[in-house]
Order: sequence, then structure tokens, then C-alpha cells
Amino acid sequence: MEPMDPTDPGHPGGPGPEGHGQAPGRRAPREPVTSDFGTSTPPPVRTAQLVTGDLLLTVNPVDGSEIEPCPPAQRPAAPRKRTAAERAETERAARPPAPAGPAQPPLALLERQDERERLVRLLARGRSVRLTGPGGSGRTALLDLVAEDCQDLAPDGVIRLSGFHRGSADVLHDLFHAVYDAPGHRPAPDDLRALVAEIGAVVVLDDIEFGGAGLEELLDTARECAFVIGATPDVPAPSAASAVEEVFLGGLDRAAGVQVLERTVGRVLTEEEANWAGDLWFESEGLPLRFVQAGALLRQRDELRAGPQAADQYDEYGVFEDARPDARPPVDLAAEPADAVPLPSLGEAAAPAPLLASRLGDSARATLRFAVALGGEVPHQAHLPALVGDTHADAALGELAGCGLVSPVGSRYRLAAGVQTQLEAAGYADDAPDRVLAAAEHYTWWTGHPSVTPERVSAEADAVLAALAAVVPQTSAPVDGEESRAVRLARTAAPSFAAGLRWGAWERALRSGAEAARLAGDVHEQAYFHHELGVLALCTGQLDRARAELEASIGLRGALADKRGTVAGRRALALVADRSGELPGITAMAGEELPEIRHEESAPPPYAPLGEALVTQRLPAAPARGGIGGIRRLARRNLVAAGSGALLAVVLGTVVTLGMTSHENADKHPAGKVDVNPSISEGTDGGSLGADPGQSRGGGTTGGATGRPTTVGAHGTSGTTGGPGPSTDPARPSESISPSGSGRTSPPPSKSPKPSGSSGSSGSTGGTGTGGSTGGSSTGGTTGSTGTSGSTGTASGGTGSSGGSTGTSTGGTGSSGGSTGTTGSTTGSTGGSSTGGSTGTSTGGSTSGTTGTTTSSASAPQSAPQPSGTVA
Repeated sequence: MEPMDPTDPGHPGGPGPEGHGQAPGRRAPREPVTSDFGTSTPPPVRTAQLVTGDLLLTVNPVDGSEIEPCPPAQRPAAPRKRTAAERAETERAARPPAPAGPAQPPLALLERQDERERLVRLLARGRSVRLTGPGGSGRTALLDLVAEDCQDLAPDGVIRLSGFHRGSADVLHDLFHAVYDAPGHRPAPDDLRALVAEIGAVVVLDDIEFGGAGLEELLDTARECAFVIGATPDVPAPSAASAVEEVFLGGLDRAAGVQVLERTVGRVLTEEEANWAGDLWFESEGLPLRFVQAGALLRQRDELRAGPQAADQYDEYGVFEDARPDARPPVDLAAEPADAVPLPSLGEAAAPAPLLASRLGDSARATLRFAVALGGEVPHQAHLPALVGDTHADAALGELAGCGLVSPVGSRYRLAAGVQTQLEAAGYADDAPDRVLAAAEHYTWWTGHPSVTPERVSAEADAVLAALAAVVPQTSAPVDGEESRAVRLARTAAPSFAAGLRWGAWERALRSGAEAARLAGDVHEQAYFHHELGVLALCTGQLDRARAELEASIGLRGALADKRGTVAGRRALALVADRSGELPGITAMAGEELPEIRHEESAPPPYAPLGEALVTQRLPAAPARGGIGGIRRLARRNLVAAGSGALLAVVLGTVVTLGMTSHENADKHPAGKVDVNPSISEGTDGGSLGADPGQSRGGGTTGGATGRPTTVGAHGTSGTTGGPGPSTDPARPSESISPSGSGRTSPPPSKSPKPSGSSGSSGSTGGTGTGGSTGGSSTGGTTGSTGTSGSTGTASGGTGSSGGSTGTSTGGTGSSGGSTGTTGSTTGSTGGSSTGGSTGTSTGGSTSGTTGTTTSSASAPQSAPQPSGTVA
């Protein structure tokens, strides 16, 4: 027997190597299988790019979505309107799926003909109508009939929308995508209003949850559309100035109620059953849903009275064999006569959900338990086998719909009005926590599967969000590194909602995820959710909220040293600052100090893509939240720097001015000159100079003992040696010895201002030195000068030489001055005087060694060694 081809069992053998152009030979070896058992490569991350307004949004489930100005090459073309065939296909996709199992015959709508005709008549005139009725009044069925009657009234046909868990902005975007073909494009608010204003259609909006200003905005934007709106009485009414017509739905009369019962059961009611229907009509106020559920009770009663053989004609293949025992009532029918199954009591008929559920199969009851745990949301029938654990559980939805326990809402099914409360009272919510965890685990796997598209996840958004909202309160700190189920579900579902343009669901998932991450203590996930909320707020134009969320995310990621996430957050924050007209980097984040500004480093420019110029509008800076202290510190630094610069400029200007004026008055003020051989040197007493710059002797410059030999300068002037000499006088530094040897101390020095920091004082006039003081003056207009470093007064017009200053004659003929008297280690300084142009003769030079007052050079810091004076 020939081997079968595993890829095609109908063709034995299969193509060999010859079939692929190879010569017959040995079979090619298999690839090594070691890689199959190694660490598998993680699947690629599913990202998506959307254009929202003039921004390009890249949905990144790992580090967070990135947003940037959209390059011109990636901007979508103008959206086009769908054709009639495309609109019909879109409408079929938006309707709830047909339940599995035998099709249920549609029930005729009774006593609604007047309301139906009135609605069509108002819509034909272009008026908008609000149809108000309680749950179970047949509001959705009436809207379906009205939609069929209005197919040809508007150029864009009839658009069916759901307002359940949607705001006015969500409804506007749903209307846009129902008419226009624009995949991956969410227009800006201004563009959206302009495009919606061009739509001319009859819009059937059921289960609306908003009114007032939101409804007025919707009607004003879609002003070429006629709306028929279905709402319950608890929804806010339109404003008083609105032109919306109101139509109210009430209950059926008794005869219509009995007729609904007969059509549901499929037979004529007995007299007992008709009386029971009358009592039910009084109790239920004529709501059609109650009669549908009561008809289901009568149908189940008939099946129970017929026995188990009646079920075989519908299940000849034994598919629902496991459901038969549970379809029987808790009583033993074998011991009871056929007519022993009584009619339900009035209380059971008014709240029939528990009794109806008790007579359903296991899968249907398990589905009801999941629906109760999810707040009334019924999972899609494709998910029921995985949730319930039964391969045929998808047929449970048909059972529930046939009993009136579920009703269509948009493209999904929910528990009918009042069923949730009735089942909770019957104990169907006892195991709700376990059901919620199972649903969260299933939806986490399903939303994260690579084969599931964002559109499919968006269609199941209500059930996913219900599971997420129910599992968040159960979140606690993880044990042994286990990740929170709520956090994982939010992380996998939120990117799909964003890519599927269900941004209302995206925001709800992000907020639930942020709360779950906070309860679990997961800082990394908190940063992710705050980043996504900031990006979402930026896309919707809420700049203040975007800034707060992004700053919180950057702060958390900075604490975690998440560089990639921080970079993404800072880029988005720079875009927020650019759109709000602020300078990025000035506003300090909450809890973050401004860094020091270094003048040698330039601040990086705000983020902008290549080819896009970043235009920042300069506006008056508003006080930054959380950064007032940083701005004050920055302003204080700037003020200190400015003050320092101004002070430096003043000092430099003063120095330059003094330097310029000193050259001009060099001949008039010889004391301002400085020799190359200074006469003051550092003493041996602690390294300080021997003269106190703030003190002077009274009346003239003291001729102190320097204790140093003098030298003759290059021009015959006397000067001191460069190095200091030790004092040979044993007297104390503050004492002076007179020539007569009296030993009295010199009078205390008096402080006087000295220019240019000179150590001597101005000489006295008179031409004679008394008590060691020399007054350098000359007749004929000479003036006494301030001695610098032991200098003496010079005649006007004279020149001084290095070493000690010399007094020269007026005529320019200078003599070598008075002779320097040296007694031991003392030197007397004299002031020369001259008359006219003759050679000046010293009046005190001859007495400098004998009559001059000698001062000890071993002075304290208050007395300085004076240079030897020379007289010209």
C-alpha cells in the first residue's frame, strides 16, 4: 500500500524530489529540532499608526504610545462617502448576531401603529424626535420598524447607532465612520464638524444616555440629519429651546397582552390562563416584555406536561442530551399526573427570571451567572464555549433570547430590564468573584492574541470593560511575583481599543488599569497608564490634563530609571508645551527642581521631526504649577550675576580712569610715581611690612632708623638696599630715642589719609626738620609732597630719582641734596630747599647725623621702616 501524503490524504505518495526538479537520491535530512524545545522567540509587538487631526499616533503596547506632528507624506486623503452597498454591509455588521439554534419567529408589534406613523411623518419633514419609554416597552422593536420605513427619505440612507456607554463626541465619530470610509483616521474637532455637517441621513440612535447640552451639540453639528432617539425616562430631557419632538410609549391594553401571550405560546389560551393573563396585565402595567416572559413560562409548562418525549423531536441526534435532566422541574413528574403542573403564581409571573432560568440547561444557567457577574453584559456567543467549558454553549444564547431574558443593545446582548435584580435575589451572584476572574483571564488571553484584530476587540469592548471594572476591586498586592489580572487585562485591551478608534473604551480601560496598578503597588505599570492617559488627552486637545498625566509618568519612570519611557514622555510633554505656547524646560514639574543653567552649554531644542519647523508662539508666561520656587531661585541667580557684572564694570572703569589721569598729572604729583627699587621691604617680624598704611606722625614724615645701609642710585641719589636688615637698637618698637639721650617716647601716631597707599605723611613747610621730621618745602612756590616709602617733599618742577625721592630746584638744577647722616644704623631724612635757580643747599642735612631725631627701625606693625631721604 502506498504511503499517504500527510498534507493531502487524497493523493498517495505525494510529490517526491522529482516533482521539485531534483534528481532521485537520498531523502533530505530534517532540520534540527533543538530549536523547537528551546526558548521561543516572543511574538512581535502589535503596533498601529493612526492619524488624529494633524498628529501621528503610534500605539506602542510596550513603552507607551508615541505622538508627533504628522508628516505631510502620511496625511490621509480627504475621506469619501460610502456607497449604498457599503453602508448596508456596515449596518449588518453593527447589528447583533443571530443566536444559534432554530430561528425564532418575529413577533408582530401590537398597538404601535399610531406611534409608528407619527414618527415617520415627523422624520419626513426633517424633524428630530425623541421616543421615550421604560425598559421592556418595545422601544427598540418600534425603532427597527421606523428605520425600515425611512430607507428612501435621505440621500445617505438610514444610519443605526447605539448610545449605550457613549458620549456625544463618541456618537459624532461613530456617525462619521458609518458614512465615510476613513480607516485609521480620526479627524480633528473642526474637521469632524465640517464633515458631519455634510451628512444627510435618518439617524436611529437608541439607548442614549445623555441629553441637555450634549444632545444640543450633536443636533447642531449634524444639522442636515433627522434623528429618532430612543431613551428611558431617567435620561435628561432636551433643553427647553430644543426643537426635538417628544413621543412617549406606554403599556398595552389587556386584549393586546393576551394576544402577545397566544403568539408566544403558539396556541389559544384556556380560560384559566386568560384569567391569569388578566392579573398579570394589572401587575405589569401592560409592558410587552412581561407578556413575552409569561408566554415563555406557559411554553415551558407545556413541555413539562408533555414529558421528555417532546424534546426528542427537536434533538434526534442527542446533541443536547446533557441538558435533559436539568430541563425538568425539581418535582418528580413520573409520580404526578400530566395536569399536575400548576400555573406560575402571580409573583413568579411578575418576576419570572429565576423560574425561567431553573428550567434551562446548564450552559444557559452558567451564561446567566457570567452575565450577572459582568453587570448584565452577556459575552459574545463565540466566547461561551471557552467560558462555560461546553463545546455547545453557543446555543445557550438562543435559549435566553427565546425566554425574553436577554435583549439586543447595539451589536450585543444584555440582560433584559429587571432580570439582573431578579437573578441576584435568586443567588446567581454568589460565585460572581470567581466568574469575574475567569472572564478576566479569558479576555486577557483573547485580546492579546496576534490573530485577534482591534476591530473585534472593539466590538467586544462592553464585556471586556465590564470584566475589568469587576476585577479591579479584587486587586491586591501580588504574592510571589504574580502579576495582577486587572493590570494584565488593561495592558492587553487598551492598545486594541486605541487602534480600533474606540477611544471612550480606551480611556475607561486606562483609568481602570491605573487604579489596579496603584492597588497592586506596581509603579512601572502606573507610569505606563499615566503616559497613555496623557497621550489621549493630548489627542483630544485637553492640554492641562495631558501635562499633569505626562509629568506624573515622567516622575515615576525617572524613579525607575526607565530611559526609553522617559524619553517618550518628554517628547510628548514637549509637544504639549509647543501647542500651549509655553517654553519647554521653564516650567518645573511637581517635586522636581530646576537644574543649574550652565552658560557654556546650550539647552537642547524641543523635539520636532525632520522637515518640520517647530514654531513656538511666545506668550506671557503664566505661573508654573509646582515650579514657583525654582523660578524664584533662577531669578535670584540672574540678579546676583547682573549685580556682579555691574560692580566689575564700575571697578574696571575706575581703574582705567585713574590710569589715564595719572599719566596726565605725572609732573604735578611726583608722589604717584613708583620706583623700580622700592624702599619698603618685608621685615623679619612675621613677614609683615614695617609701616602701617593707616598711620602717620604728627606734623611731618618721621625719619626713622631703618637699620639698613643706604646705596647710591644711578643718578647720585641715595637709596636703600633690597633686603631688610636686623635692628641693632634694643629699644621697644614703640619708643624713639632723642639725640640728647633723654629716652622719652615719641608722641602717638595720628591717622591721616594717604594717597596711593603711601606709608609716609605730608611734609611740613618751613624748610627745616625738627624732631626727626623733615618738611620738604622750598621758597618760590614749592609745595610739600606726601612721602611714599620714606620720600621727602620735592620742589615744584623737580624730578625724583630711584631709591629715595630727591628735592630738586625750580630751575631744574638739582643737587644731590643733603648729606645722609648715619649714626650706627640710623639714617636721618631731610627735606631739601632751594631758592630760584641756584643750587639748593640742605638746611637739615648737616644735622641729620647729630641733631636729627632717630627712630628705632625695629617697629611693631604700626611703625614701618622709612627709606633714607635724599635732598636735591
